[in-house]
Amino acid sequence: MTEEIIIAGFGGQGVLSMGKILAYSGIMQNQEVSWMPSYGPEMRGGTANVTVIISDERISSPILTEYDTAIILNQQSMDKFESMVKPGGLLLYDPNGITRHPERKDIQIYKIEASKMAAQMGLRKIFNMIVLGGYMKVKPIVELENVIKGLKKSLPERYHHMIPDNEKAITTGLEIVEEVNAV
Repeated sequence: MTEEIIIAGFGGQGVLSMGKILAYSGIMQNQEVSWMPSYGPEMRGGTANVTVIISDERISSPILTEYDTAIILNQQSMDKFESMVKPGGLLLYDPNGITRHPERKDIQIYKIEASKMAAQMGLRKIFNMIVLGGYMKVKPIVELENVIKGLKKSLPERYHHMIPDNEKAITTGLEIVEEVNAV
């Protein structure tokens, strides 16, 4: 099994940390992992994306031109990465701020109202974990216990008090992800 993922959105949405947590989760499962971030010079508000590869075999290169999964969190990323999902692949997106929804018919498309739910929960900082939970529901390549270990590994210790909120967010994501288009 090899899963090639792009996670893309604005800086400040937790794109890079979601990728890092996924990568750590793969490591906890004794898998080969690649984590390659890319972001503009802006700290918040600029575009950011991260490529994560989780595999049972050695990873020859972290550089990809097409993906098994795209997790899209803004319109610019939708415009750039929708066409790069392999036929039969998966696109998961948060519709908040999306003006042109995905149109492909040869991929699985799921949406998750993560930003809306994070606001309702009063925990905007856990938006990315809601998205991760939705991804785990539709593509269970990592186990929840390993994601929690990944959270502990990637979060600075001063934020460990937020791990229960993050776990709740993941569980919420598991529940609210919706299928839009099945291949």
